[in-house]
Amino acid sequence: MRDKQHMNKRNGKYNMKDPLQNGISIQRKNPTNADLTRKEIIELKRYKKYITPYLSAFVIGPLMMLTEVAGEVMLPKFMSMIINNGVASRNVAYIGKMGTLMVLTVLFMAVGGILGAYFSAKASISFTSDMRNDLFRKVQQFSFENIDDYSTGSLVTRLTNDVQQVQNVLMMGLRMALRAPGMFLGALIMAFMMNRQLAVIILIVIPLLLAAILLILKTAFPRFGEMQRRLDRLNSGIQESLTNVRVVKSFVREDHEIEKFSKLNDDLKESSLRALRIVITTMPVMMFAMNVTTLAVVWYGGNIIIAGKMPVGDLTAFTTYIVQILMSLMMLSMVFLQSSRASASMKRINEIFDTEIGLNDDNAENKDKKVTEGRVEFKNVSFGYSGENGRKDLVLEGISFTAEPGQTIGIIGSTGSGKTSLVQLIPRLYDVTGGEVLVDGVNVKEYSLKHLREGVGMVLQKNVLFSGTIEENLRWGNEDAPMEDVIRFSESAQADPFVKTFKNGYDTEMGQGGVNVSGGQKQRLCIARALLKRPKILILDDSTSAVDTATEAKIRESLYHDLKDTTKIIIAQRISSVQEADQILVLEDGKIIGHGTHEELLKTCEAYSEIYTTQIGNQSIRAGEEAAV
Repeated sequence: MRDKQHMNKRNGKYNMKDPLQNGISIQRKNPTNADLTRKEIIELKRYKKYITPYLSAFVIGPLMMLTEVAGEVMLPKFMSMIINNGVASRNVAYIGKMGTLMVLTVLFMAVGGILGAYFSAKASISFTSDMRNDLFRKVQQFSFENIDDYSTGSLVTRLTNDVQQVQNVLMMGLRMALRAPGMFLGALIMAFMMNRQLAVIILIVIPLLLAAILLILKTAFPRFGEMQRRLDRLNSGIQESLTNVRVVKSFVREDHEIEKFSKLNDDLKESSLRALRIVITTMPVMMFAMNVTTLAVVWYGGNIIIAGKMPVGDLTAFTTYIVQILMSLMMLSMVFLQSSRASASMKRINEIFDTEIGLNDDNAENKDKKVTEGRVEFKNVSFGYSGENGRKDLVLEGISFTAEPGQTIGIIGSTGSGKTSLVQLIPRLYDVTGGEVLVDGVNVKEYSLKHLREGVGMVLQKNVLFSGTIEENLRWGNEDAPMEDVIRFSESAQADPFVKTFKNGYDTEMGQGGVNVSGGQKQRLCIARALLKRPKILILDDSTSAVDTATEAKIRESLYHDLKDTTKIIIAQRISSVQEADQILVLEDGKIIGHGTHEELLKTCEAYSEIYTTQIGNQSIRAGEEAAV
């Protein structure tokens, strides 16, 4: 069990950003211009690899959208020609000719629009699919310390919703990147070619609209960032409630969970409404500007027509160009607005990419070396979890002992004494703060993580099974193991008897997290899974706490016979679980206060003697009560 300070850290008390979000706790300095430039270059290189494989789609998509632009710019001109030349002179043949040209133009636009939409979708979806893969790969590389810096809900949101926001804006951007500017410039040029006096009205409106758009974007960015953080909290709450639904029901706390969820949901709703008010405001502002400009053009243009200085068809086309210019600005504003939201999401995605992996084997000097004997040695080891301001409060101090190959080491101590922290240093789930941990005489830091952890079988304090069959879960230990070994080690872990009671045996489907087996059965399956690795070092972290003493005794006996050459480290709360061990360590406040055999500790360690007397005394009382009955 981890010390209290580390638990506080996990609960968010050391979070420097937002204790409710439980996000990354990172010391931030004020960046210089050089730092920003370097960061931008790194990010550009990062995104380049997602673009390069689909470069043709990134290019073709926007180019195809230009066909729509060309058609939209030309259609009003064709219409004005029909009105001015065909309708005015009642030339049916001319009207038919121009009408056919307009139909062909529309078909040309449709083909271009479809292809543009297809390639834009292909480019954006492929880009974010590769990014999501890299994000998940990066999270899989996280050390326990890295994982402690994020909530599960936050990681889920970043890999799903945040990536989706980037995909949406990329798809929209590819479709609008050339279309909106192209339509704006094309319509503006055509408007000036038709009538420069009327075009001046547009030049007055455009700066006002651009100023409004910039103000909206400046307001939107922080609101979208807050909305994503609220979504983190909601996902964390959902994940916690659903994972622990049995505890909720057993304590009749459904109303409490509903109320808690409602509060998180309301917070997200308010944050979303606050952010989306910007989006809601954008459309009326743009439509108002469009309508006012159109009215001004029609009024002023009407006077020009009455004066005989402009044909009616040109005013019709000019009005359409006004709408196109303002629509293109509206498209750009929506792209920028979505980009603002995507920028907040991209910032959160980059936090994952930029997280420095707490543990790696880049400097390992013996990457090809494997664990062959299972000898474990601690030399004056100290360890502490990262706390506030990077300070580490030690939870282990001055730990020294040696476990020879094939020996059984028992570890006992009160909750929070550092037992779990100690064994997690062997497979380098965490790194020591001071001292050395040696395996086969080699510092664990000199092994590759793959070879080191292949040599260590570990049954964690929290037993986890995955969806799939029992056999598939067991083969996590060794996916190539023959079925005979699967059954054999299941027998050693006392799992085979209850597995055979299931209708489908080892092909029985497990519910998520193994919900359709009891706690004791789950522990035995996890032990069997670890045994199937045939590890040189086996760590059992209080992994028989839900198993009755008779079954536990059979498991210990099987371990002794089947894993004679394997070093076994057993953490337990019951002295009966470790009293036959070759060595027993007694921990208290992160220090070894007793070290020896069961008999030696009864004589030399007062704390061990008290635990033994308490447990054996309670067992004697229970035995007497059962005999009386």
